[in-house]
Amino acid sequence: MAEPASYSREPMPNDAVLREHLIKLLEGGQAHATLDGAVKGFPLDQVGVRPKGLPYSAWELLEHMRIAQEDILRFSISGEHESPKWPEGYWPTSPAPEKASHWARSLKAVRHDLAEFQALVRDTKRDLHRKFPWGDGQTLLREALLIADHNSYHIGQLVLVRRLLGVWPK
Repeated sequence: MAEPASYSREPMPNDAVLREHLIKLLEGGQAHATLDGAVKGFPLDQVGVRPKGLPYSAWELLEHMRIAQEDILRFSISGEHESPKWPEGYWPTSPAPEKASHWARSLKAVRHDLAEFQALVRDTKRDLHRKFPWGDGQTLLREALLIADHNSYHIGQLVLVRRLLGVWPK
């Protein structure tokens, strides 16, 4: 689908700095843990365990991040994208993956979609400030901040899950 002319324009003079900051924010690690740091060495036999007192496992958090981030990415690309049903469409149906390999597959998808979204932010033909012709006022800037905020929140929860399970590196 071709982009409507109203979606692109010449970038604002300060866009290069803003885009650089957004990329760093999306990568994480400036004021909080990174995804890679939060999951490095996570024992696969623990990813589906809900620690006492918490309503989610690491698997549920990772899959939720994957689903939400993919939704935001696809929405940012096309008004024809249909979001999952809220809230059940944004969470896996089980606290544990069906197969151990699904953990790695989900991580790969999160990283891939984040890289694809970062490419949108780097594309100077895309106006960070212009409202999408679809939706109800969202901009690429808003969606970048939403992904960064959402991922940061759930990465912190992944660290908490690991600590409560006793599998956080000392």
